[in-house]
Amino acid sequence: MDYIHLITAAENFAKEQLGQDTTGHDWFHTDRVRNTAALIAGMEGANVVICSIAALLHDVADEKLNPSKEAGLLKVQTWLAAHLPDEAVCKQIMEIIETMSFSGGGGAPMSTLEGQIVQDADRLDALGAIGITRTMVFSGAKGRPVYDPKIPPRDESLKEEYRDYSKGTAVNHFYEKLLKLKDLMNTSYGKQLAEERHQFMLVFLEQFYKEWNQGAE
Repeated sequence: MDYIHLITAAENFAKEQLGQDTTGHDWFHTDRVRNTAALIAGMEGANVVICSIAALLHDVADEKLNPSKEAGLLKVQTWLAAHLPDEAVCKQIMEIIETMSFSGGGGAPMSTLEGQIVQDADRLDALGAIGITRTMVFSGAKGRPVYDPKIPPRDESLKEEYRDYSKGTAVNHFYEKLLKLKDLMNTSYGKQLAEERHQFMLVFLEQFYKEWNQGAE
């Protein structure tokens, strides 16, 4: 199997599907996740090809970008069946993509090291400076305000409420998801990378509240 050709084809498919996205789930996000997944895979001794393909296709299936979760998964499954004859590898990639979502913090744990790595890479892109800017872009796209001190963070364990973007704020999203990610990392190297990004977000929030409340009695 020509895996270089397969990865190139997956890149082109992801660019075609995500190239016009303006919610922070664009091609550049996918490319960063792929690069980070490959980096962690090298450190953890995992299959870099499987990690790379799963990372490239993970947001093509995202329910936020498709009519439904099922429709997104079918799109990726159909593409894999046409490009990857190894059914076992296809099944492993699909399992990774199906299990990746934060979904309010729930969901089954990843059953393979490759899955753990791709999930870590995706979560890392929701942290740090990149994570902050993606949160603001996504909030703007969904009509969600930056901050309202009268609106408390929601119970992220309730999936329907978690997916109702109209009820939240960008800053609340830090408490509903982003600040929880550090403790949800799967791999040793992923945890190491997450720590610095987590600390940066804490510094950002401290400065944000300082500026928000400046001059207020």
